[in-house]
Parts: sequence; C-alpha cells; structure tokens
Amino acid sequence: MPQVTNLADKIEKQLPAELVAFIKQAGELADGRGEKIYLVGGAVRDLLLDKTNLDIDLAVEGDAVAFARELIKGKGGKITIHRQFNTAKISWHKWSIDLAAARRESYARPGALPTVKPGSINDDLFRRDFTINAMAVGLNPQTYGHLIDPYNGQKDLGDRLIRVLHEKSFIDDSTRIWRGLRYEQRLDFQLEAATLNLLKRDISMLYSISGNRIRYELECILQEELPEKVLRRAGELGVLEKLNPSLGGDGWLAEKYSYARQMSLPHKPPADLYMALLTYHLTDKEREQFISYLRLPKPAARILRDSGSIREKIKELADAAMKPSSIYHLLYGYSPQVITTGIIADDAEESRRNMRLYLNKLRSIKPLLGGNDLIQMGITPGPRIKEILNKLLDARLDGKVKTREDEEGMVRGWTND
Repeated sequence: MPQVTNLADKIEKQLPAELVAFIKQAGELADGRGEKIYLVGGAVRDLLLDKTNLDIDLAVEGDAVAFARELIKGKGGKITIHRQFNTAKISWHKWSIDLAAARRESYARPGALPTVKPGSINDDLFRRDFTINAMAVGLNPQTYGHLIDPYNGQKDLGDRLIRVLHEKSFIDDSTRIWRGLRYEQRLDFQLEAATLNLLKRDISMLYSISGNRIRYELECILQEELPEKVLRRAGELGVLEKLNPSLGGDGWLAEKYSYARQMSLPHKPPADLYMALLTYHLTDKEREQFISYLRLPKPAARILRDSGSIREKIKELADAAMKPSSIYHLLYGYSPQVITTGIIADDAEESRRNMRLYLNKLRSIKPLLGGNDLIQMGITPGPRIKEILNKLLDARLDGKVKTREDEEGMVRGWTND
C-alpha cells in the first residue's frame, strides 16, 4: 500500500458529495470557533483501504455538544445529546454522524468502564483499540485531509496486521479480544505476533467484563458477512469457550450459517437465528448458563430455549407417516424463527419436510366455522365449543373437510351421535 499523508482526494472520491459538504462545513465551523475537528475511527481506515464507510465519527477538541447544536442549526436535522459523555448524534437527511469531544481515558481496574477527561486528538487516538483504528484526518480548512497517524496504522494496513497500541490493552478492556478477531477475519488480516501473544495471555480477562458488553460484541460479530469465520478463529484460540466450554466454531456451524443465509435471502439472517444455531447442541443447563451470562433479553432467550426444545422433537418429526394434525400440534406455539432454526440444524429430510409443511401451510389453517356459528347451530356455549373447534381444525389439517358445508355436516354428525 503506497503511503499517503493527505486523504482529501480519497474523501472526495469515496464519500457522497452531500456528506463531503457537511464535513467541510464542520471544519469551517471549528475554525470559526477556534477549535479543531477530525474524522476518526473506521472511516479513516476504510478510506485508506478504498472501501466505502458511511459511519462517520468526528472528534472535536472542544465542546462537542455545543458544536453539534451550532452545526445542525438551520439544517433541519435531529440531534441526540449525551451530555454526561459530551457526545452527540446528528441525524441529517439519510445520514447519521457521531460527534464526540476528544478525550483521554484511564481505567481504575481491569474491565471497568474508563474514567474520561477532555484531551487532545493524540490522547483520543491513544485510547483506541488497534493501530488501524487510531488514525485521524484533519477537517479544518488549513489542515483538510491531513492524516494523523502516530502509531503507524497505515503501515499495519499495508502489512495486513491487527496490532494493539500497548501491552495492557486487553487488560484494560478485554472486549478488544473479540473486536480484534472480528477485524482480523473481516479484513482477511492477521493478528500481529506480539498482539497474538498478549491476547493468549489475557484471555482470562474476558471474565472481568459484564455479560451485557460481551453480548454486544457477539451481536456485532453476528452482523458480519461471514460470522462463522470469527467464531472458528475464536474457537481455535480458546476465546469461544469463555462464552461456554461446549460451544464450537467448527465445520457444522459454517455449513449451517451458510444455509441460514440462503434461507434468509434477500436479507441477512437475524442475529437471534445465528445465536440459536450457535447454541443448538448445548444441554438445557448449558443453554441457561449462556443466557444468564450474556443477560439475553427475554425474546432472544425464548428463541434459544425453544430451539433447544425443537431439537428434542426431531425424532418424532422424522416420521414420514405423521398426520398433518400431529405435526401442527407438535409445533404449534413456536415462532417461525425457531422452526427455521430446526429446519437448518436438522439433517433428516423427513423432519425438515414436516417443519417446512407447518411453516409454509399448516400454521395458517383455521376452521371456517367459528364459535358464534356453532352457537347458531344449537351448541350450548361452554367448553364443548372449544372441543368442537379443535376437532374441526384437525379435520381441516388432515383434509377430511374442505368447505363450510363439510364442516357443518361434520358438526351435525357429532351432535347427533
């Protein structure tokens, strides 16, 4: 990769004109306020890699909230303020821009959230996770496009390396272990040798991080184009087992994730589907430990539990002679996502066929007659109504009745017995 010191041309070529105009205005405003503002983070990295990244992060050496309010004035955008962090999110047209005050951080103990104080752009870059993310681009008119690269991130991009900034990096914040693996696999890079040794040394520090923060990192991985690559690498390095010792990022998972993408086209599979497949072979106890550790929200936890429950019914579902009504009652109450998990995870064609039949047809079948119709036919209101409706549903599922008249005739036959 040829070394560059000014990214003005890349900004003009790789970002939409409207966004370029916006960040130029930000630079001019900073000049007028006697402040300095910079493009930071992944957008700088991806400019150097000639990749489009529209997640724009700006750092200002000054009051980010006051700056954001002045910047958006008259533009008709929306601003969300986080005064305690001196950050703001600007939603303008179809763009979202994050603006933060340049700051320095210190850690009271491993895994703790950092103590934050105002700082310079160099302080701000030192708190970053990896050299390739520790670069900034000046946006003030006199320094527009100028690359600030104190840790040789550009060289590491050229050498395709993921490198931490200092040897306590993973101790201070071990979520960087997961992020390092994510960047390594997304970019097809390698962990630099000393960084890899530090990662191995500090894997146990993952237990110093709250489950909520680990869950966020896992969810980011599951949004990657090929999350199985990250999970495989995490398995190789002993990182995956810190989520649960029984998890595997093996060939089975890669095959099933590929199948999940095929079934979800044209969309990406939801993270909950990926997570259900990841935990599919866990025991009930292991699954509960996983749910508790990551503090999964109730909807996500239910998907994982129900996916485990579906797995226990696979043998029954593999019966080729199983009546549609029996399939219906076995699967009723499970969400489409849970049944999709079963279809993807199971290798028996008959059980997959029966789950597809339920998902594509049986779950939407209902009797044509309702409770009021039965009352008009002389059925006394009460438990008998529900019993007849259930029997009608079974008859419709199994093809014994097709029309309203068929159902009425069947009801009369039952009531005349």
